[in-house]
Amino acid sequence: MVAPPVPFSPDLHRKLAELEAAVGTAIRGKQDVIRLSIVCLLARGHLLIEDVPGVGKTTLAQSLARSVSCRFHRLQFTSDMLPSDVLGVTIYNAHEEAFEFKPGPIFTNFLLADEINRTTPKTQSALLEAMNESQVTLDGRSHSLPRPFMVIATQNPVEHHGTYPLPESQLDRFLMRLRVGYPDAGSERQILRNSEPSAASGASGLAAEDVVRLQEAVHRVTVEEALVDYMLAIVEKTRAHESLALGVSPRGSQALYRAVQALAVVEGRDYAIPDDVKRLAEVGERIIEEILSRVEVPL
Repeated sequence: MVAPPVPFSPDLHRKLAELEAAVGTAIRGKQDVIRLSIVCLLARGHLLIEDVPGVGKTTLAQSLARSVSCRFHRLQFTSDMLPSDVLGVTIYNAHEEAFEFKPGPIFTNFLLADEINRTTPKTQSALLEAMNESQVTLDGRSHSLPRPFMVIATQNPVEHHGTYPLPESQLDRFLMRLRVGYPDAGSERQILRNSEPSAASGASGLAAEDVVRLQEAVHRVTVEEALVDYMLAIVEKTRAHESLALGVSPRGSQALYRAVQALAVVEGRDYAIPDDVKRLAEVGERIIEEILSRVEVPL
């Protein structure tokens, strides 16, 4: 049987498989969640991991970031954090007699925004430009962020004391919103037996430039017109559904398109299929599953 063509080199495909395996050593029994996280990375998206405490939200974010040879920074969000604590600040350099920009922790490849809903809306909104345009503007000057750039945020959905729920404008910047969930009995047994953290920096052999090349390969994945019509039909039904206050935005439909292409790359194909769309759309709420059952799947 002839292997399907891929839009990138066999070496990158091997490193991509190593990345998935490296993250899997830290997060047991969650292969689907790991694969979707990698899809989010290749689609140039940002990831929101939402679940109860202790199921591995932060571990998943850290292991994904540290399995790539890139810059990584973790920020523990708190109620007293200021936008300048994230973005940086412009100070006056008396020696040079000029103002100098001191970059903040957001100038990295992977930013782990831990418990993002514990900081104020003012600080949350400081991330919007960076997440949407990969740049930061301070004092009238724009500063580009490194490539690749990904925000991985975590939050606890069941604890509301002292938290600030993310507004829709912020949620719309995240390509995916994943829940880790509890492990099965066999995986939890492995967790108990192997309590030491196992994800190491650069464990997959992927470097920053490799990730950028994979992200560029995503755009070369073929998506047939019938598949585009299928995605648009799903999007349109979310906008008309009586149980949804807001449907999928144009930014959301673009994100779905890129994610479908990225899933094809992760699975070693240079073309997308209807199952890619269904698999990614089902990451959403149960209402989306109902909508999927109403939309005809292209042949």
